[in-house]
Amino acid sequence: MRRLDLRTVDPEPDEWAAVYGHAVPRAEVDVAQALEAVRPVIDDVRQRGADAVLDAGERFDLVRPTTLRVPAEAMQQALDALDPAVRAGLVESIARLRRTCEAELEHTVTTTVADGATVERRIVPMQRVGLYVPGGLAPLVSTVVMNAVPAQVAGVPSIALSSPPTRETGLPHPTILAACALLGVDEVYAAGGAQAIAMLGYGAGECRPVNLITGPGNVYVTAAKRHLAGRVSIDSEAGPTEIAVIADDTADADLVAADLVSQAEHDPLAASVLITDSAALADRVDLALKAQVDSARHVDRIRTALGGQQSATVLVRDVDQAVAVANAYAAEHLEVQAADAAAVAARIVNAGAIFVGSFTPVSLGDYAAGSNHVLPTAGCACHSSGLSVRAFCKNVQVITYSEAALREVGQHVVTLAEAENLPSHGQAVQVRLDRPTR
Repeated sequence: MRRLDLRTVDPEPDEWAAVYGHAVPRAEVDVAQALEAVRPVIDDVRQRGADAVLDAGERFDLVRPTTLRVPAEAMQQALDALDPAVRAGLVESIARLRRTCEAELEHTVTTTVADGATVERRIVPMQRVGLYVPGGLAPLVSTVVMNAVPAQVAGVPSIALSSPPTRETGLPHPTILAACALLGVDEVYAAGGAQAIAMLGYGAGECRPVNLITGPGNVYVTAAKRHLAGRVSIDSEAGPTEIAVIADDTADADLVAADLVSQAEHDPLAASVLITDSAALADRVDLALKAQVDSARHVDRIRTALGGQQSATVLVRDVDQAVAVANAYAAEHLEVQAADAAAVAARIVNAGAIFVGSFTPVSLGDYAAGSNHVLPTAGCACHSSGLSVRAFCKNVQVITYSEAALREVGQHVVTLAEAENLPSHGQAVQVRLDRPTR
């Protein structure tokens, strides 16, 4: 990986985000340009429904399923044929994520603001959601778990899932189908890309429109989600995956290198960033990377990612500057492999997920930590959160006032309505105040 030396860069604290955020570049992903490409596909699906979804799949993915809806027997067959070790791993991943989702689930809260006056914040699950699971370079079976479990814990009554069909079978990857069967997600569609997002948003064939679309995908999936935002809710605009590692001279170079390689394996545009105050560690990591990359299964993909502009070793003066750079970069995944890692991690405010200590690699979070791996990318961790059970819920306020409670506050409402030149608002209260007390 190339090196960026920020040791002599010393901006004022209020300039950290701008200076350090631009110092570490990201992969160039033009969602706006992709939006122009997907707009006609989305419009076609809105107008022609299932036929348009199938036509787009044949055109872009070179496969046309016999039907969009995956037969229940295909999912059961996939589960029956699933490697027992893979099944055991999925069962454990599901159990751990379900445990954290249940703990994080918010509950209805009722506040008494005055005698006879209550405001209830009612937690209501989304009534129908669409989950997208990418295929592409890797069948992300773990993404089935990360999307479906929080939706189920939230109490969503209707869940549809879409994943690209393979050319061999015209169905999504069998491991993805097995995970759906294991979770009891029985409404599954063989569709990928922008056409799948349009199908979920507008409805097509057997698929009814959803209220929320979640799940990562390529730039065209991201662009389609952006196009539909407003018609439906979306979780985020996920870009290429990224890992940043804060490491000092106490870190194990082999472990740091392994974690950088693990995320580079995702995609040629994946970002791997090492932030360190130790040039000696940086040298050791470079040597470890060479050995590990050469023996990796996806060596070409990893080399491209590590050699891209989005990946680098960033040299800093000390831990304070490392924290500043990490907060400015706002990585999707941030590891801290340093002395007193917990104290360093406590100073991080911008990251999708923080992995503390040398025994907490990002890969753990990808599968079985109990956390969710659908996280904000491209610096969006400075304002957005990862997918959680909360994303599948909405708040509804329920207000209940007695006559006495309204009389106590009513004149304030009338006064404020007049101040806004909205007298009819005030009159709706005044007409009640003018009536004899019952």
